[in-house]
Order: sequence, then structure tokens, then C-alpha cells
Amino acid sequence: MAAHTKTSAGTAPVPVLSPRALGRATLERQLLLRRAAMSAKDAVAHLVGLQAQNTKPPYYQLLARLEGFRPAELAGLMESREVARLVTLRSTIHTHTAADALALRPLMQPACDRELGIFRKRLTGVDLDRLREACRAYVEESPRTPKEIRDRLRTEWPDADPRALSTAARCVLPLVQVTPRGVWGRSGGVALTTAEHWLGRSADAAPGLDAVVLRYLGAFGPASVKDTQTWAGLTRLGEVFERLRPRLITFRDENGVELFDLPDAPRPTEDTPAPPRFLPEFDNVLLGHADRTRVIPPHLKGLNGVGNQTYGSVLVDGFLAALWRLEKTPRDAPAVVTVQELRPLTAAERDAVTDEAAALLSATAPSATDGNGHDIRFGRFVNLDR
Repeated sequence: MAAHTKTSAGTAPVPVLSPRALGRATLERQLLLRRAAMSAKDAVAHLVGLQAQNTKPPYYQLLARLEGFRPAELAGLMESREVARLVTLRSTIHTHTAADALALRPLMQPACDRELGIFRKRLTGVDLDRLREACRAYVEESPRTPKEIRDRLRTEWPDADPRALSTAARCVLPLVQVTPRGVWGRSGGVALTTAEHWLGRSADAAPGLDAVVLRYLGAFGPASVKDTQTWAGLTRLGEVFERLRPRLITFRDENGVELFDLPDAPRPTEDTPAPPRFLPEFDNVLLGHADRTRVIPPHLKGLNGVGNQTYGSVLVDGFLAALWRLEKTPRDAPAVVTVQELRPLTAAERDAVTDEAAALLSATAPSATDGNGHDIRFGRFVNLDR
């Protein structure tokens, strides 16, 4: 049950949601309380994309969320161009459905503009409109590597900073990383072309930010304005929420921050079971809010990423409790998962984590498909920076 804040006479009390209550609501919408009988394409759409700075995390995100998912399903969508990898939310790479790739990228242009602004002084004399058209013609002729794009642009602007030219190209154009990059079981360097060229069509009528905010709440809510801005990499969304306020309900968190939500969205009770889940680095649920205490206990803040090093996260009872990594082993050797506890796990929790790790290995490591060809190791995480 939610607590309530005090209000003036005649005003309905505002429910207060604890981090645990917020976590259960978000985990339900993130398909992490129980695996969903949903196609990979529908899940990518429901989650408004999958963080994809590295190539394998989207597959692990769906393994944690979908019943019977196998990497070949998402790989097939990549190869058939029903999903694609490109820069969108927070000016970072995400895997989106083709429709979202085309529709969301223009809305995220302000985030890309801010990134470009960091390099603007190194682009003195560079006409960005001319750069956009030169780059578009070049990559639509054939997918190009970042080096090829940089070298081509340097023929036009030899005095510009090479890194700044590369950044400008990805910020002014919706550039897709073409396959085989991102396809499970295959390798390939980065090669880029425009989203319209790769997907064979232009965007339909672009949705407004109101529609995107409603989709965000459906997958990440309840959430504050700041949470939404952090997720998208945008600013000034307060006015969007004010337009939507008549269609939403509100809560407060324990710090008094106003939270918005869809009236009919699920909000499970705090005691709803949350089974262990292995999440990859940069998982949606770990990055989708400014206040992440709904999944990351305050005393563990920052431990799932130190400096430029990021780790896979293990949720136990709905909260970050351990880190994990899949060890590199010879091709025919058993797969090894190492779990580093951030807090002591009980015997029952270890058993449940072991079962979840075994399921992950059976879906991703051929040598583990017999149920015996895997090795799951536990240890304690030691952070030398603290």
C-alpha cells in the first residue's frame, strides 16, 4: 500500500511510492517480473528500443524478458531490416524497430546537437548543411566505415579536427550501423548509411513528444519529468507533462518529487515476487531514470560501472545485488559465468541465481545445452576505488 502526503483541507491526498513500490511497477512494465510471451519485435517496440552501445547487450536484454527467446530471433530481425541500430536516445546507439528508428531520431536531434556543440570549436569553417549533404551522398552510394567518412570529409575540410568531423556526421544524419554488425554469431566492423536508405523508406508522420512520453511511462513509469529527460537526453519536458496532466495520475516519491503515470498502468504490490535476472551492461532499466534507487540501492550506486568499465548486473528481489560476466573459454570448453556478490546472498538466493545463470547459458552457449556443460562461480566483488 502506498503512503500519502498531507494535503490541505478539501484536497485529495497524494500517494507516496517507496523505491520498492516504484521498482515493482517498473519491473512489471520492463517484462522483468515474469517473462513475456511476446515476439522480439513487439518487445523492442514496447521498450521503446534497447540500449546497444555494444553488440550483444540487446540479446541479453531480451533473454531476461521474453519466454523462449533465442538470439537467432533478434538476429533475423536485424538481417531483414525490421530492426536497426542507430544513435537516438541520449545521443547513444539503440536498437529500434524500423518504424521507431525513422520516427524517433528526428525528435532526439536536440541531444545530438548538444553533443555536436562540444566539438563546435573544432569545426570552424565547416558548413554543416554542406557536410550533411556530402556525407549523405557518400554513405548512400555504399555503406562506409567511420574512417572512410572521415577521410572523405577531410578532402572538403582538411584543417578541421578529424574526430569532430566524424562526430558531426553522426549528429547531423540518422546513420544506421548496417549488418553484419550487431548480428549474433557474426562479426563485422562498423559501416554506416542513412536510416532512410537502409530501411527503404522515409518516416511516416513523426509522432510528437507527447506520444513518446506516454510510451516512456508505459515502459518505465511511474516517473518524474527529470527521469524522462534523463532517459531521452532532452530538456524542457515539463511543458509536455503539463499538457498531458489531465490524462495522467500523480504520485510522490519519498523525497517529495512528483511522479506521473498512466491511469491504467500496472502497479504491483511491494511484496510481488521478483525472480533473479541477469542484465547486460547499459540495460534499459538501469539507465531509464534520473533517480535509480528503484533498482539500485543507494549504497551500491556506481558499482555496476567504474570509470569506463561496465559490468553485467544481477537483480535479486528486484534490486541490484551482484555483477556477472561470461568468461572467455576455448570453443569446446564449458561456458563459465562468474557472479560477484555486492551483498551476501542467502542459500536460496544463490540457488535461484544459479538456475537463472544456467538458463542464460543454455540459450547462448552451445556447450551448455545439455544442462551439465556449464560452470557457475560465485565470489565477492571488491571495489578498489572505494
